[in-house]
Amino acid sequence: MELQEIHRNLKETREDLLKTLNGLSEEQLHKQKDSNSWTINQIYQHLIKTEELYVAAIKRGLKSNEDSVVGDKALDFLLDRSKKIEAPEIARPSSGFIDRQEIIEKLNHSRAKLNEILNTLEDPTVLSRRHFVHPVFKEMLLMEWVKSIYLHEQRHIKQIIEIIDGK
Repeated sequence: MELQEIHRNLKETREDLLKTLNGLSEEQLHKQKDSNSWTINQIYQHLIKTEELYVAAIKRGLKSNEDSVVGDKALDFLLDRSKKIEAPEIARPSSGFIDRQEIIEKLNHSRAKLNEILNTLEDPTVLSRRHFVHPVFKEMLLMEWVKSIYLHEQRHIKQIIEIIDGK
């Protein structure tokens, strides 16, 4: 997958995520599927934290000078909402509430940091030659880290819609 296509997927998914946010009332941001699940607000917090962590991981992976022998991982499982994936402690949201404007600002900030990395790569193919270890999915090529950002957002957009629809 070309970097141009990845940029498009990142942009389109983020637009969908922001549209979802803009359509929510304050009350809906506090809504959760059940008492053991995150509120919609916490899902947005998780997405912000995750992108910040992924940016840091990609930066660290880019510091390596050795080509990776890691094979491609299929990432479609991220879209399968029937399979629960436990977020590592570091990516879990706080119990606090952040307002809509702060969510937007933090999402924009984390995306700007990601775009800064992607747009300043002298050789974008390095993303397919370097890897970094993910706390849940283990060794992943940096390209897979980038792709999984928008797939992860798509997963959580579905989750937000399920909560709103009461499913």
